[in-house]
Amino acid sequence: MSAPERPPSLDPVAAARWAAYPVGISSPWLHEEVASRMQDRLDFIKLRPTIWAHWEPARGGLLAHKALQKRYPRAQVWLNSADSGQALAARSAVKGRWWQAARWLEPRIQVGLPPEGQVQMLWANMLLHTAAQPQKLLKTWHSALAVDGFLMFSCLGPDTLRELRNAYALQGWPEPAHEFTDMHDWGDMLVEAGFAEPVMDMERITLTYETPERMLIELRELGRNLHVQRFSGLRGRLWREQLNQLLLTLARPEEGGRLTLSFEIVYGHALKPRPRVKVRAQTEIGLEQMRQMLNTPTSKADKV
Repeated sequence: MSAPERPPSLDPVAAARWAAYPVGISSPWLHEEVASRMQDRLDFIKLRPTIWAHWEPARGGLLAHKALQKRYPRAQVWLNSADSGQALAARSAVKGRWWQAARWLEPRIQVGLPPEGQVQMLWANMLLHTAAQPQKLLKTWHSALAVDGFLMFSCLGPDTLRELRNAYALQGWPEPAHEFTDMHDWGDMLVEAGFAEPVMDMERITLTYETPERMLIELRELGRNLHVQRFSGLRGRLWREQLNQLLLTLARPEEGGRLTLSFEIVYGHALKPRPRVKVRAQTEIGLEQMRQMLNTPTSKADKV
């Protein structure tokens, strides 16, 4: 049974608005932390990409991007965002200053959709849970990757914000966020998109906050409520006071009375295998597909 084209509780219009929402001069702290942990997994991968792509780098982590540049200093990089302005801003943020030699000696950073079948690593941190059409996005990533190239991604899992969801339910309020996809479903979707050898794992991170105001500031940095049945009107001061009181109930004595929220982080890794042709009485394949199957470089004559 195939997965639905989009998460059933996610509003695609709201998701598109969030994707186009301007990002600040720095990426969310949690995203940078998750990216740092995801980079640790690269130590076990032998392939060192010469071309790699970063999907939504501003939200995925600008500090993480610089760390990846240090890891692969001679690799060409593609930055891709739903809003091209965000990708351009991210490029300006990760490039060296004009007086630094590294700015002129390092490989050029390209902006836009990378050419099909060229990227050896595709990096997408804390992105998939906001995708209105995740299967379509996975197929786009699969097309961008070269044969034997690999995908590294992370996203929020279904246990995220469980304390806040329970508190909202006790008040009879609509959900504070849409439902997040389970890691096993992501594994199934990777296979359906054409990936091979998917490896999925997860961990839980608990964040603590001194005040409701500080918690709300960070939650707004991480995203918006994209649930299709979220409250549709404007909230007033009375509701904000009720919300602050509700958030105070999330305080835990074992955390020194600080407010706590749990985040389930899902990590995924998968390879793009050589394409397989189904055996029929008569089979036709394209030249590019044949090259990928044979894993041979493009000759000069082919470029004419």
